[in-house]
Amino acid sequence: MSRYYVTTPIYYVNDAPHIGHAYTTVTADALARWHRLIGDDVFFLTGTDEHGQKVARAAEAAGRAPAKHAELNAQRYRDAWDQLGIGFDDFIRTTEPRQIEAVQKFMGRIYDNGHIYSGTYEGWYCVPCEAYYTDDELDPALDGGDTPLCTIHRKPVEWLAEENWFFRLSAFTQPLLDWYEANPNAVQPDGKRNEALGLIRGGLRDISVSRSAVEWGIPVPWAEGHVFYVWYDALINYVTAIGYHDDRERFDTWWPAVHHLLAKDILRFHCVYWPAMLLAAGEAPPRQFNVHGYLLVGGEKMSKTSLNQITPAELVEDFGVDGFRYQFLRDQPFGPDGDFSYEGMVTRYNTDLANNLGNLAARVATVVAKKCDGVGPAPDPDSVLAPLAADVVAEASAAWADTSPPRALEATWRLIRETNAHLENHEPWKAEPGPEVDRVLGDALEVLRIVTVLASPALLESTTELWRRIGLADADGQPDLPTDVAVPGALAWGGYPGGLPVEKGSPLFPRIKA
Repeated sequence: MSRYYVTTPIYYVNDAPHIGHAYTTVTADALARWHRLIGDDVFFLTGTDEHGQKVARAAEAAGRAPAKHAELNAQRYRDAWDQLGIGFDDFIRTTEPRQIEAVQKFMGRIYDNGHIYSGTYEGWYCVPCEAYYTDDELDPALDGGDTPLCTIHRKPVEWLAEENWFFRLSAFTQPLLDWYEANPNAVQPDGKRNEALGLIRGGLRDISVSRSAVEWGIPVPWAEGHVFYVWYDALINYVTAIGYHDDRERFDTWWPAVHHLLAKDILRFHCVYWPAMLLAAGEAPPRQFNVHGYLLVGGEKMSKTSLNQITPAELVEDFGVDGFRYQFLRDQPFGPDGDFSYEGMVTRYNTDLANNLGNLAARVATVVAKKCDGVGPAPDPDSVLAPLAADVVAEASAAWADTSPPRALEATWRLIRETNAHLENHEPWKAEPGPEVDRVLGDALEVLRIVTVLASPALLESTTELWRRIGLADADGQPDLPTDVAVPGALAWGGYPGGLPVEKGSPLFPRIKA
């Protein structure tokens, strides 16, 4: 049994979750579900980042204490993920005692190893990014002003001067290059790997890992009045959740077999700073970083200031949980930027879910009721659909393994479309009951069995219901999908046994008017 540890970034609690957060989280959830299907031992982590100046200011603006503000907004993320069927194994908050203990232990190791020293920082700081920048990393000031802008948030940065503790990042230039050379697939896609290498080869400067002008954070144990800079607090959550602070055996079980999912704007912190920190603490860097682009609305990255945020609940109300999950797994390639539109979501839902999968399930059940007395026949062992099904299973499996849900779902829907065409060619609804009708309908039911399993990481409610409708529930009427289906072996052609009751039911995906 292989182990698969998948993480999302932990999300700032200064604002409510939007569909950009949901995109990463739904992808991680689908990957975790797929790896459970193929028999891997899976651990899926998400959570919230609750310290730092940005959170403290948001709390102050809301008239709350930072701890209360963090608690309320952390619950908003949990509620959103519950609504989307996110099956995380752990939800971590950086204000928890275990995180405080782990951060102080981890950073203490780096300090004890001689990689942290005291100094003074003076320079530009972006509060929304919680990051320091040099002049050449910023955009010019607006309207002839003196203060440059953050390239990500398009807001003026602030000039800070304070006593800090610094991490000797510069000492890890060659160790990082050596690690990347030994692990060429450590960052995917390749373009993002090249970006990380460019940052390293461009010269690494030592970085501040503490703040003395901020109180809302984890105290630095060797320096009174200092708290850890929020990014180094946040990154350590990935090792906290698997026992770094108190269970070395458990930690060694899962680390470094971790797959970090993250957006491109935090590549520097994850793909440069984090592996260097791990090396400095005497630990192995992660197995892989999977970096995706922005989810754009109207061509712009979602932000509070541009008023283009869309909450998951707004879309679930119209499309349902499965319609939401399918859209973001099918239409947004994991890597480049993706552009979201409501109209595009309607088209994708009606085309793939209502017209293709929903129509296939409904027409098969209708004809089985009329021609086979409601009892599903077995498939033809020599069906022309059998080799196509085998190719689709192999293609979808490879795509899920390659962190490409769109390719996996496109392969799955190719089998659905071909099966609808197969029915149109044979028109079993026009034929008299008999062996030929049984073969065509049995083939279609076998395809429904296979695609229900392949689509189950994306579609939760509809695949469970479809599994029941084609008669594959257990003796108590409860669907066994997906935990009792061994993939890919159980998806070999011929698994539908026949002789099972088939039910049409209401439409799985009612059409939506644009």
